Amino acid sequence: MAITEYLERIYGGTAEEYARRAGEAMQRGERLFIVTANPEILMHAQRDPEVRALLLDPEAQIVPDGISVVKAMCMLGLEARERVTGVDLADKLLRAAGRGGKTVFLLGAKEEVVSALAQKLRREYPGVTVHYRNGYDGDKDQIFDEIAAIGPDLTLVALGAPAQDLLIHRRLKDFSKGVFMGVGGSFDVLSGSKRRAPAFFVRTNTEWLYRILREPSRLGRFWNNNVKFLGEVKRAARQEKG
Repeated sequence: MAITEYLERIYGGTAEEYARRAGEAMQRGERLFIVTANPEILMHAQRDPEVRALLLDPEAQIVPDGISVVKAMCMLGLEARERVTGVDLADKLLRAAGRGGKTVFLLGAKEEVVSALAQKLRREYPGVTVHYRNGYDGDKDQIFDEIAAIGPDLTLVALGAPAQDLLIHRRLKDFSKGVFMGVGGSFDVLSGSKRRAPAFFVRTNTEWLYRILREPSRLGRFWNNNVKFLGEVKRAARQEKG
């Protein structure tokens, strides 16, 4: 399947506007499933029918979490104002949930990380209700049974892509409301356990470079996903013009 079919479904507006819309959906008690798409999950969809079905499901709203995705959309003539990073969107949704006295469920990461984030939210927003389970604690479908019984307004799942997104997709039918999003390693940053890239790298959309400089072992992963992804997009763009 052409990678353009996924890119055509990705939100092309501003990060601020999308955060506002998602926050309003949470306040209204709607059900919303957000997928933060980077080149890795888009390339994964090329070889995994389950991920492909997820990205093409109308229930999934996809946002461009990565400058490579934004560039790819522009190459195909699609609207793409800016990237919508998962960590920033998660932060805005947690703040909205806190101000609104909503119920939040955090699933994933190490116990000390997720518990630190839960404590931080309770400290900053006394009206919020926070439940959490770490990413190493038991069967994830059983944990989702617990989540369904609680019926939170916001559920963030930090189990890595695409596992986190497939889990949400599989269990979405069990919920009538709530915002759901896979957030990768965002709990580490949001809890204060790990520093985000310096502001210069965030502002210039080069967080990927900072991560490679810090962890050179990421270079192979970057090549196999980001570089090959843009190669596929260039081929698709040429085919459309030809």
